Amino acid sequence: MATLTVWKFNQTHGAEQALRVLKEAQSEELITIEDAAWVDWEPGKKKPKTHQAQSPTADQATWGGFWGLLFGLIFFVPILGVALGAAAGALTGSLTDVGIDDSFIKRVRDKVVPGSSALFVLTSDGVVDRLVERFEGADMELIQTNLSAEQEAKLREAFAHED
Repeated sequence: MATLTVWKFNQTHGAEQALRVLKEAQSEELITIEDAAWVDWEPGKKKPKTHQAQSPTADQATWGGFWGLLFGLIFFVPILGVALGAAAGALTGSLTDVGIDDSFIKRVRDKVVPGSSALFVLTSDGVVDRLVERFEGADMELIQTNLSAEQEAKLREAFAHED
């Protein structure tokens, strides 16, 4: 089963750099990236720019649609208005089963703002202890994951930003 994890970075290119680190870890068989996408939001822009990784293991049509729907609900529905928002609300029902609900959407929308970026990654077979070393000291925040509570707590502790 794939794990969806969302990381927020306090710089516009942090998510893209983190994906490079994960791809390197994948080449060392520390994780399997099922697919990934990221947004970077330049200061002064009204909306973020979206990107999808080209994962050789992913069904691009399926994941492309998933990322498009997810990013639309998070970042573009507030811009497009209430009528589209109501229609999009009906679509989110099927996403609730994997932890993507109104709370998820609001949390990501509130945290990913101009001047930041976010990495959305579907992974499996992660060797968490070895991955943690790769990101030690990085200025990032775990926004959402469907890991178990124990796994999530370990990640939050390992990635806690120390001032």
